[in-house]
Amino acid sequence: MKNVLKIALFSLAMVLGMNTMSAQALKQNQNSAEVIAKQETAELSSQLGLNGDQQRAVYRAIVVKENNFRKNIAGKDAKSADVIAAKEKNQLLFEESMKKVLTADQFKKWKTMQ
Repeated sequence: MKNVLKIALFSLAMVLGMNTMSAQALKQNQNSAEVIAKQETAELSSQLGLNGDQQRAVYRAIVVKENNFRKNIAGKDAKSADVIAAKEKNQLLFEESMKKVLTADQFKKWKTMQ
């Protein structure tokens, strides 16, 4: 009887621990560059009328922008010259990518949305 009770309690503790770990993983994934890019691409697609190729290219550009931001800017002193330069470079690269992907009308509309 003691062994059965121990096994049941151990099993319950493992199940509760697994649920906690799953919740933490979901919380972390919502802040990933891919999730952010997917959301932004969906918004831009509905506002600008992007086709499939444009959606894929915009998604890739946003992922690159987010990864560069996390790598070079996030968590650093915002007033530092290096951080300011990295931020400007990141924004320019993103704008160049968007300019290549979007039509002239879409690009103008996107610039006014910012």
